[in-house]
Amino acid sequence: MPLRGAGRVAVCTLVSLACLAVTGAAEDTCALTSAGPGDEGAGSAPPSCGCGALKRKAKEKSLQSPLEKTVTMLEEIMQGEDAALAAAGSEELAAGAPNVYPRTNDMVSLEGGEFTMGTDEPVFVADGEGPARRVRVRQFHLDVHEVSNAEFELFCNKTNYRTEAESFGDSFVFDPLVSEETRKTLTQAVAAAPWWVPVKGADWRHPEGPDSDLEGRMDHPVVHVSWNDAVAYCKWAGKRLPTEAEWEYACRSGLEGRFYPWGNKLNPHGEHWMNIWQGNFPAEDTGEDGYKATAPVTAFKPNSFGLKNMVGNVWEWTEDWWAIKHSPSLQEDPVGPETGTDKVKKGGSYMCHKSYCFRYRCAARSQNTPDSAAGNLGFRCASDVLPSVVKNNVARKDEL
Repeated sequence: MPLRGAGRVAVCTLVSLACLAVTGAAEDTCALTSAGPGDEGAGSAPPSCGCGALKRKAKEKSLQSPLEKTVTMLEEIMQGEDAALAAAGSEELAAGAPNVYPRTNDMVSLEGGEFTMGTDEPVFVADGEGPARRVRVRQFHLDVHEVSNAEFELFCNKTNYRTEAESFGDSFVFDPLVSEETRKTLTQAVAAAPWWVPVKGADWRHPEGPDSDLEGRMDHPVVHVSWNDAVAYCKWAGKRLPTEAEWEYACRSGLEGRFYPWGNKLNPHGEHWMNIWQGNFPAEDTGEDGYKATAPVTAFKPNSFGLKNMVGNVWEWTEDWWAIKHSPSLQEDPVGPETGTDKVKKGGSYMCHKSYCFRYRCAARSQNTPDSAAGNLGFRCASDVLPSVVKNNVARKDEL
């Protein structure tokens, strides 16, 4: 069996969004016994957990994309309502009864400033980790935590939102987490990473397939959410996705040239500070850090800005389109290219290990198409103006 246990503020207008192609069954999949090229492109590919290869194959476009439907829905919800109260909910989320979960939608105010983004010593050159360049970001706010299942459920309950994974009818699941019963129905695996399998009925409410649920995991990060789903949630909450530059500024939390949000030591003081793979990937995860698969969004120590799980646990969507060439000159609030095919994700996940996918570093990055979803992919929100219903925390620089 799979492992168990594991808002809305005033928005003046909703921007019209370009129609996005509705896509369907998994791309780059193969028979379960097949193998295929890596997800880093032609040539010698660096080790990877393969999640960058999780893409959907384009199907015939429908009249309206899932994201367009969501925008229309949100416009209707906002009409005649006090929008500032819509996302507020209560102080506690009565989700996953009988458990009651405290809200985890609080944000940290970051003053912004200049920092060094990227690195001149990239681990994965093909990922566009370099060069190191000076970047200046303005003041913004960022969620302390990754968006949890409880917070996402509040959004879905208030809006009747349906994720793209639910609409498509499948999503990508890490094979060892799939139950024996569900495994009998599998016919494909991802060519670049056969431990990833498209599972019918897998979605945010059923992370490992139709016979799984969220019992004991309402405080874990929501997964199986596409970039489009993340944008829909952020709009409802009066927030937005962070740019890659904002995300990396927040991750580094004032430290220059370090691997992790707290420095260069993987386990400071002999303690685990993030949720990553422990053991031989993909055969065995010992769970030495306390978790096999996702951890609660409140787990582990925060960085010096007060932000939790900036690396490990789940990959986090950012606003930017993917590019691997960057200007070495000083950049002011960079937002990436105007168009593209993939969106940038940051932070790595519980599937990352130094020997295989050393992407739980501040400079590390990967990408997926905006409609992609998987069991190790989530998000957190940013905002320019602090939503009135959100608790504010001033960024602190504690001695960790």
